[in-house]
Amino acid sequence: MAPYRKPIALLVLLQFLQTCATLYLPTLNAHIIDHGVVKGDTGYILTFGGLMIAVSLGQVVCNMGAVYFGARTASAVGRDMRAAVFGRVQSFSSREMAHFGAPSLITRTTNDVQQVQMLTLMTFTLMVSAPIMCVGGIVMALGLDVPLSGVLVAVVPVLGISVTLIVRRLRPLFRSMQVRLDTVNRVLREQISGNRVIRAFVRDDYEKDRFRGANTELTEVSLGTGRTLALMFPLVMTVVNLSSIAVVWFGAHRIASGGMQIGDLTAFLAYLMQIVMSVMMATFMFMMVPRAEVCAERIQEVLGTESSVVPPTAPVVELRRHGHLEIRSAGFRYPGAEEPVLKGIDLVARPGEVTAVIGSTGSGKSTLLGLIPRLFDATEGEVLVDGVDVQEVEPALLAKTVGLVPQKPYLFAGTVATNLRYGNPDATDEELWHALEVAQAKEFVSKLENGLDSPIAQGGTNVSGGQRQRLAIARTLVQRPEIYLFDDSFSALDYATDAALRAALARETAEATVVIVAQRVATIRDADRIVVLDEGRVVGTGRHHELMADNETYREIVLSQLTEAEAA
Repeated sequence: MAPYRKPIALLVLLQFLQTCATLYLPTLNAHIIDHGVVKGDTGYILTFGGLMIAVSLGQVVCNMGAVYFGARTASAVGRDMRAAVFGRVQSFSSREMAHFGAPSLITRTTNDVQQVQMLTLMTFTLMVSAPIMCVGGIVMALGLDVPLSGVLVAVVPVLGISVTLIVRRLRPLFRSMQVRLDTVNRVLREQISGNRVIRAFVRDDYEKDRFRGANTELTEVSLGTGRTLALMFPLVMTVVNLSSIAVVWFGAHRIASGGMQIGDLTAFLAYLMQIVMSVMMATFMFMMVPRAEVCAERIQEVLGTESSVVPPTAPVVELRRHGHLEIRSAGFRYPGAEEPVLKGIDLVARPGEVTAVIGSTGSGKSTLLGLIPRLFDATEGEVLVDGVDVQEVEPALLAKTVGLVPQKPYLFAGTVATNLRYGNPDATDEELWHALEVAQAKEFVSKLENGLDSPIAQGGTNVSGGQRQRLAIARTLVQRPEIYLFDDSFSALDYATDAALRAALARETAEATVVIVAQRVATIRDADRIVVLDEGRVVGTGRHHELMADNETYREIVLSQLTEAEAA
């Protein structure tokens, strides 16, 4: 809230003025009763009645101003929090993304921020005036009748203790509620994304039961919270009504003995209600505080998490732009893991050559590729681009130098053109069509109703898997990096399209460095250099015929897909 000191100060001033006006009204009413109504002085009634109207109008104006500034400031704080969380998430590496999970990050950015924003709004509109009204009401009540004010000595502590006990019970319930909400979001997200798999395996009933279980857990926690909250207002109102009866009872005796006037009793009851209303407003706030506190902690957990991929303090802003890639004794281990995913990896990829990486599932191929664009950093060894460690290269420069086509290509909601221009916003239509032609996607894009302006759904769900892969390849071609990384980017293509695409790529990337990760032997058998991974280690490097002759791991992979004659 630091940037909003001035509107907050003005808001507090307006709340103070409107609260003072509210506290002054019962005193004016008491004067009208005691000096106007009782004595039959119509002029006195009209004079002080007009003053009451003026004070009321001032109260309304100040309250409207306070609410206006409160709403604007709370909305601005919410906007800043969402921007801060979004910005921090954008800096996360794959390690931090996996730690939090997408459903939890979505909840923290939306629902959690909304809860804190709502608490901020309620603080500005209710909580600021509550203590002023409570203290002011007590002072005004003491000014009217000190003996009768003894009722307040008993009422305020009882209310405070009751509210505190309920709030302590609410806090763990609200934390559990937010965790359950994360679970519901995760299950729902999986069911929407995996709808085809669910139908293919006819697991509708199973998924319904899974969602019902997550939903029931959230409902049970919500009911427990609701039951606890349900005690709040009846408890407060019981104390209020009992205290009102006590005031009327003792006040009647004070009036009968001549120690108090009727107007003062009326004003005292009004101040009692104002004091209790301020406590009720605080109570309403305390109902929101536990959940907002939990949400704030979850937001702070994201904001307090530093990315394991740290930008360099003195970045290299210029490379020779030759695209020479070298990996020296690189390794990667997840935090707390017993065994590293990669260990002692040595690899050299030169411009004008195609370097292929192959290995069994889980051998670390995608992890190795992720070290180059710094999706995560190597925990040992070095990854060098043009002789410079990637951890020392300015991130924007590294992004221009290295182009990655991921294993699961993702397209954004928009059009074909907006997706292709993602890495190069200034690309012309001619450049886009050329990239599509190389990626073997020109034919199907040209058949779309609007061509480059044809809509693409979120995630590219309105095109096939093979079309998504080709559009992702075209997107990288538009970027025109020095180093191309293809992470099993041809798996959804048929053999004919695969062969045509590789032939076109060979011409397009003739002067660039190309690294291909693939499961399909036919895709990489003609590579200039093939690196064989097994359980995170390099167990062989060479051309196809060399590895077939002396590398058993590579030979097993090849013969699992091809016959001996085809392999030869």
